[in-house]
Amino acid sequence: MTTSGINEPGSYTIKDFALEYLIKEPKVKSTKQKAIILLHGVGSNELDLFSLAGQLPADAYVIAARGQYILGEARYAWYNVDFSTGKPLINAEQEAASREVIRAFINQIKRKYKIDELYLGGFSQGAIMSYSVGLIHPNEVDGIISLSGRILDEIKPFAKKDDRLKKLKIFIAHGVQDNMLPIHYARAAKEYLENLSAQLTYHEYQMGHQISNEVMQDLNNWLK
Repeated sequence: MTTSGINEPGSYTIKDFALEYLIKEPKVKSTKQKAIILLHGVGSNELDLFSLAGQLPADAYVIAARGQYILGEARYAWYNVDFSTGKPLINAEQEAASREVIRAFINQIKRKYKIDELYLGGFSQGAIMSYSVGLIHPNEVDGIISLSGRILDEIKPFAKKDDRLKKLKIFIAHGVQDNMLPIHYARAAKEYLENLSAQLTYHEYQMGHQISNEVMQDLNNWLK
């Protein structure tokens, strides 16, 4: 295992896992070992959402992972996507491969840090991946955090309505002025998840494709 320090005390980078990641350890002890894994959007990297770690509950590990597909210098993705037609067309093989890598990463994190309660979330493409992993494998996470994301039609045949999905806690935050992934994706996800009887918390905000302070406040309250 290789580690390298970054600026904030108690935070560091770890390699030699299924995914390279940054981690911030809990500042407050809890009866349960909690972890929040964050997945960045397309063209970004693990530093992006890790910058939000200080706004999340102090009793949880906050882990930001790096996508496995390289788009450029410090730019990564979970899969390639083509927007040229006006509708996002995904590389389904890459999405499926990332899904399995994220699952392996989750299991590594659980074992290493003895995690009792784990939330998987992300922004944009990271939110999409969180939906995919959580809905297909609801026994592997306790909750899903979707910030400006959508549910892929490609994964819906694999999401089964059962007791495991009913126990899954889901937080959705989306901007009504989002021009990248318009609000209809969030509303469609809400309807779909309600039909699956998942435990859903849904918020719309007067914002674009972004994460606002209001989103973080609502997310923090939900996680607590």
